[in-house]
Amino acid sequence: MQDQETDIAPDLAETLENLPAGPGVYLMADEHGEIIYVGKAASLKKRVWSYFRSPAFRSPAAKDRKTTALVARIRSLSTISTVSEKEALILEHNLIKQHRPRYNVLLKDGKRFPLLRIDTREDYPVIEVVRRVKKDGALYFGPYAAAMAARETLRTIHTTFPLRRCKGPLKTRSRPCLNFQMGRCLAPCAGMVTREGYREMVDEAVSFLSGKTTELLENVRRKMNDAAEREDFEQAAALRDRMYAITKTLEKQAAVTTDFQDRDAVAIAVKHDAFAIAVLFIRAGQITGGRDYFFEMPAEPEEALSSFLRQFYESDRSVPGEILVSRKLPDLGLLSELLSELAGNKVSVLCPVRGDRARVMAIARQNAEDALLRRIEEKGAQKELLVKLSRRLLMDRLPSRIECVDISHTRGSQTVASLVRFENARPEKSGYRHYRLSSRADSDDYAAMREVLTRRFAKAQEEGLPDLLMVDGGKGQLAVAMAVLQEMNLVGALATAGIAKKDPARRETSDKIFIPGRANPIIFGRDQDALLLLCRVRDEAHRFAVSFHRKKRGENAIRSELDHIPGIGPKRRQALLKAFGDVASLRRASGEEIASRTGLSLAAARAVLQALAGNGEGIGTP
Repeated sequence: MQDQETDIAPDLAETLENLPAGPGVYLMADEHGEIIYVGKAASLKKRVWSYFRSPAFRSPAAKDRKTTALVARIRSLSTISTVSEKEALILEHNLIKQHRPRYNVLLKDGKRFPLLRIDTREDYPVIEVVRRVKKDGALYFGPYAAAMAARETLRTIHTTFPLRRCKGPLKTRSRPCLNFQMGRCLAPCAGMVTREGYREMVDEAVSFLSGKTTELLENVRRKMNDAAEREDFEQAAALRDRMYAITKTLEKQAAVTTDFQDRDAVAIAVKHDAFAIAVLFIRAGQITGGRDYFFEMPAEPEEALSSFLRQFYESDRSVPGEILVSRKLPDLGLLSELLSELAGNKVSVLCPVRGDRARVMAIARQNAEDALLRRIEEKGAQKELLVKLSRRLLMDRLPSRIECVDISHTRGSQTVASLVRFENARPEKSGYRHYRLSSRADSDDYAAMREVLTRRFAKAQEEGLPDLLMVDGGKGQLAVAMAVLQEMNLVGALATAGIAKKDPARRETSDKIFIPGRANPIIFGRDQDALLLLCRVRDEAHRFAVSFHRKKRGENAIRSELDHIPGIGPKRRQALLKAFGDVASLRRASGEEIASRTGLSLAAARAVLQALAGNGEGIGTP
């Protein structure tokens, strides 16, 4: 093998000569000792040596780019042997999560998709939107690509199947709520339906969510005919309307498979040094939603897809019984076994070539290609925008990372601050920060700005530096920012700018951008889109600060007014705060509503309302 190797450092060459032949995991590090790639192999010796062979031994072009870039940075190598290839697969996954190497596919979206949950073991179960699958014996339906889609389905359920909407254990009421009067609840709380009658409605809702619509419609039709024969025409009309609603809902849904099974379709599209992965959720044979993911790095499609699947289905995600992939993966069997253990039932990973599955995969593949093209075009537009901004602000680099600080207070008191981060002209929520400021910052915006910036740049080594720091305000706030950077020896390490609102009294037509060393604001001329980007960053920082300030103000208000109510301790105050958010909402509630939403007794709920009414800002209904 020596005649095939490229130039290799002596220490690394010695490691390569002593590689084990069995399965395991290999970790590649750069000159600083940072892990830049983690991989698994059935044979460590064969797999690792393949990286260091001459280009003639490397196959696809995408692999060439990745391997060339990776090998050029490798300075050390370590391996961990395992008993089996499956153990290597699990270890590789854990090490990627631990080290987050730059040349591995990393799924940064840890967001859990919404699902619908119903616990049929309860006497009067409720259907709710959740984001976590628990092994609690309840039934879960989904996932849905967005909360809006899940809530829309829930609205359809509530309209068609009048199950209760109140959360938590069923509370007994003397009379039913308004939902019963509107025909949208069976009112088990007031004894308006038997347990058996409510159970029948639950079973119908579960059948609808499970895709068993044919037998559901037949069952409703049979009940309707029975009610008509008994001359219970009111009940027959209600069943007729339900059958009509189910039929109309089904007409809006297009089935893509004829077996009505749950499955996901995952496809990858590759172009140059970027790729996109599209995931389609198929439930009961119908597409319920999907999500696209974009990665800007060279990669082998099979390796990227395999790594993506392992990361996507962790964290309590709903794993269907079948996952379709657009490429034949070398570790399909291992992936099936691993995902089956994660799901607690058999999961098959398949690469279809014909039939309904292949047609579904064609849709997923087209989605991936469209997403990739859309993101490449968007990246080009983003870069052009950042070039304009860099030129207008006289920067020596592109402002790829922009951070903006905003201060919020109420007439100089309860001062808080926010910091938002944009990466490549897009919000990067992981970089958002809230700051509770010291009392010294009250009534002094400059002191508040100094405190925030000092705290932010004290963590410069951990969180890195932005290319551009924006402060919401004019020359005064900008001067404070420059003073902090001077004190922390960061002048020149990043660009700074202040943004001030336009003054209509002076006939100003746009917001003003100030930079150090210039008395007058920047004139953007034809590059108004660059100015709009800065305004968007500032507006997001303002929104984030105001929402935090409003929340803090509400917490302080509700806690202060509840502090001295007999029988309301810290836990009950927290329950009230979580359920209602502010005092105004609490005052508008009835005693029964407070009791049902917080778990308080009716007497305690009425005591809360009586105490709040004594403060003179309105009276809740006892």
